[in-house]
Amino acid sequence: MSFTSLRLLSSRAIKLSANSKNAAFQFSRSYTAASTPAQFATIDENPRGQTQMAFGREIPAVAKNATGELRFDWKKEEIEAIYHSPIMELLYHGANVHRLHFDPLAVQQCTLLSIKTGGCSEDCKYCPQSSSYSTDVKAQKMLDTDEVLKAARAAKAAGSTRFCMGAAWRDLAGRKSNFKKIVGFVKEIRAMDMEVCCTLGMLNDDQANQLKEAGLTAYNHNLDTSREYYPKIITTRSYDERLETISKVREAGISVCSGGIIGLGETDTDRVGMLHTLATMPAHPESVPVNALLAVEGTPLEKQEPVKVWDMIRMIATARIVMPKTMIRLSAGRVRFTEAEQALCFMSGANSIFTGDKLLTTPNNKFNADQQMFETLGLVPKAASFKIDLAAEAEVNEKSECCGGKHDHA
Repeated sequence: MSFTSLRLLSSRAIKLSANSKNAAFQFSRSYTAASTPAQFATIDENPRGQTQMAFGREIPAVAKNATGELRFDWKKEEIEAIYHSPIMELLYHGANVHRLHFDPLAVQQCTLLSIKTGGCSEDCKYCPQSSSYSTDVKAQKMLDTDEVLKAARAAKAAGSTRFCMGAAWRDLAGRKSNFKKIVGFVKEIRAMDMEVCCTLGMLNDDQANQLKEAGLTAYNHNLDTSREYYPKIITTRSYDERLETISKVREAGISVCSGGIIGLGETDTDRVGMLHTLATMPAHPESVPVNALLAVEGTPLEKQEPVKVWDMIRMIATARIVMPKTMIRLSAGRVRFTEAEQALCFMSGANSIFTGDKLLTTPNNKFNADQQMFETLGLVPKAASFKIDLAAEAEVNEKSECCGGKHDHA
């Protein structure tokens, strides 16, 4: 058996990409004889079973898979191995992949407004807006135009570049007049030079196309959890119905925003399963919100323990590595994390937050606290983007699956 003491674990060097408008810094770590004792930086080159070693330990799965390249063929076992890598390795490699595609200091500020609160016919066990549970949230009519546009202008003035509108509906059936108003909201807010996102429940093709024509940037439709655990959380809408809505949104040319919630009582395997579903879609979602459950009194999950920041970091870093060009949004539950804990989330790959006192009906971080955090951490606001960068990737992926890209598709 022979050993080599010189081994480069990453071929990427520090470089500045000047070809893009927002130059991205690319960093890598390598082990060499100059910095590492030979007995620690070695590789077992036994031809029968090669094991890569660093510092006397086997190189973690995250180091082997954090290339920053787009893949749509992730195996669940690969994602699970990344997820279970040591936290310090996840932090490093999540940050490394993040810098390959994004300005590491740029964080997008978004605002989420509940335009139709409460009275929802769905039975999501985490949601205080469900009519199935007795909570402090009461059913309300949809907000009028002036209220919505006033909120959008205030959000823009406060630094938000994406305005999201949520309605507590299962779908839009029988809501023609309200949908027409929402289409109008989209047009007005898009004219403010803001990204516009909606979450209105299930869509049909015509509704998706109307929203696209109005200028909708993105449509949010979360998976919530894994396919296996999903029936324990929601029974009024199937997992496949969620995937079908996401498909309709993508086909209409609207960016897909889809993520989930941790802290529902799910296992690590469920978390990995949800990430696997997202990472093996025809195109990765443009954005993936990672939510930590805020347990609300009156819901079936009111007794759930708060999510630890380390679980958020595992989710964010793993999502960043398997979906390297996707916006990873540090969403609900951020209010429980300290400024230092949030900094670790940004370092591991998150590059978006929701600002404002509420996220739909649950509490959120105060505006002044967020501004102070930006100043302390040296973060800068990320500008709006109206490109669907991942749409082309989906087309390439579909062609590759069909024929290896060897002939043109009509």
